[in-house]
Amino acid sequence: MKWLARRPRIVTEHMQAFSFTRRAMVLGGAQAGIAALLAGRMAWLSIAQNERYQLMAEDNRVQLQLIPPRRGWIVDRTGKPMAINRTDFRVDLIKDQLHDAPRVLAALQRLLMLPPEEMDRIREDLEKAAGFQPVPVAENIPYERYAAVSLRQLELPGVVPQQGYSRFYPDGAAVGHLAGYVGAASAKDYEAEKNPLLITPGFKIGKEGLEKVAEPLLRGKPGARRNEVTARGKLVRELATQPDVPGRTLRLTIDAGLQTYAARRLGDHSGSVVVMDLDKGQLLTMASMPAYDPNSFSDGISHAEWGMLSADDHLPLLNKTLQGLYPPGSTVKPMVALALLEAGIDPSQGVRCTGSYRLGSGLFHCHKRGGHGFVNMHSAIAQSCDIYFYAMSRTIGIDRIAASARMCGLGAEYPIPVASQRYGTVPDTAWKQRKYKSDWTVADTLNATIGQGYMLANPLQLAVMTARIASGRMLVPSLIPGRAPAAAPLPVPAESLDRVRAAMGAVVNGGGTAGRARLLLPGIEMAGKSGTAQVRRITRAERARGGKFGGEGVPWKYRDHALFVAFAPVVDPRYAVAVVIEHGIAGSGVAGPIARDCITWLYDPARAMKTLEELEDGWGGDIATRMASKAAAYRSAQAAPPPAPIAASAGPGAALERE
Repeated sequence: MKWLARRPRIVTEHMQAFSFTRRAMVLGGAQAGIAALLAGRMAWLSIAQNERYQLMAEDNRVQLQLIPPRRGWIVDRTGKPMAINRTDFRVDLIKDQLHDAPRVLAALQRLLMLPPEEMDRIREDLEKAAGFQPVPVAENIPYERYAAVSLRQLELPGVVPQQGYSRFYPDGAAVGHLAGYVGAASAKDYEAEKNPLLITPGFKIGKEGLEKVAEPLLRGKPGARRNEVTARGKLVRELATQPDVPGRTLRLTIDAGLQTYAARRLGDHSGSVVVMDLDKGQLLTMASMPAYDPNSFSDGISHAEWGMLSADDHLPLLNKTLQGLYPPGSTVKPMVALALLEAGIDPSQGVRCTGSYRLGSGLFHCHKRGGHGFVNMHSAIAQSCDIYFYAMSRTIGIDRIAASARMCGLGAEYPIPVASQRYGTVPDTAWKQRKYKSDWTVADTLNATIGQGYMLANPLQLAVMTARIASGRMLVPSLIPGRAPAAAPLPVPAESLDRVRAAMGAVVNGGGTAGRARLLLPGIEMAGKSGTAQVRRITRAERARGGKFGGEGVPWKYRDHALFVAFAPVVDPRYAVAVVIEHGIAGSGVAGPIARDCITWLYDPARAMKTLEELEDGWGGDIATRMASKAAAYRSAQAAPPPAPIAASAGPGAALERE
């Protein structure tokens, strides 16, 4: 079967040549395909992606740093600065770049001479900070300390010494609640905007007051600094720098001199002063004291100072002008008189004040225990007789009084650039039904007609009420200068306004309750109305026992509020003022003189300053001096050891004595 065996294949030269050619073509085609792919990729990278990779290469070579913009100034009506910028030296920490934190913090404490409380604040801020959030270490440091940190920067990773601008408020606490303050952006702020400027060391945004509300106007646009660096980040040279664009200036209607004077004149009282110009309703002063120093917040407030502010029962963190609500007391009686006149009450009609007014089984008292005798509308306002207003308001009802209150500006929100306002309460029959699901009573009317009970107002509203009565126009307060629309006249007959103004003039100049508020200026008289508002209900049993209920001798928080509203001059008024002193006891004796001195400053600053300087000598200095003394006393008290506990063996008699 050999013939079935496979015959050997004979390979010829032609067959070898053909096989080689075919393999060469396959291999060449594969090489050509790979070359085409490489060429295409190179073309894609060098042409289509040219800009992208050029930028990436530039980023590796060039380091870009944002330059925080200079913040716009806040100035008063004459251009006097209230919030400005000044050159400062600062040191920050970046958490993501921080290595060996204990060693770095110890070095910074030594170089910058930081107190222990500041180190506690820095450690706490570091724990809370996101990686992108700068943590301020020290601001406004002397150049020598700044230079010492800069020279050792390579040894201190995460430490960023900077030269820039810091916010400065020349008048300090006097403008605290008005201007507000700035601070470093929080992680929440960054998440809301995703703006890299917010994580730039040294950049700050408005946190309170006008600084916060006017942030878009005041911020400006950042500049950029370009530096050429090596692969290891070493600086080679500085490239072109794009300058920042400063924020715009915010001009206010406020008179900075009067603002500072009013804040100082409040002394150690807790309260507010508001002054309005009656031409266009412009606000000249919105002072609220005590207040915080915005420079402390802008520089990074210490734990000790924050603790002192938080623990103060005078609430220095509260803007009393807009957020403090108080029973307006007798300051609303001129407004109530307008309601009586509108309802047809004869102003010459009178009542006999015996010192009390009976309603059913209840007894409502006048501030003058022995009574005023016969009083009509004029003398009731001048002498602040409660009995007259009890009797007359009962005949017209609360709804007419509430309508007059709203017409005069109580219970209203005003379009001024502030973060928040509290509107108070103008009660009426419908309001009580909505809020308490109960009917209005005659007793409620008697309380409301003398500014007690449910009625509440803030100092700004009291100033507006006074301004509208004085001007006879529906003035709306403004804080930013501009072309305000003409205010419509009050829907009240001119003779009614004249009667009320004349009675308010008698309060100060005609033997009324506020003779101490009389202006000592030749040819200029001031009209006003004092008010004393109870902060707690006095029971019949307490009255029967006698004694002092809201004056000296009782704890501060139980004392009556002191209020005073006024306008000047009596003829052709130009200014309106409202003063509220928390727990000040007497409106005529405490709030009235403050209003008098603030109006005096507008006409004769030298005379007003002389009065103030004499008072401050007795108070222990100006605002800054007293705040420094208070802070020192607080720190000393915190550092003192706690008092030794009383031994348990002292017995029940000792415990009873302590109570």
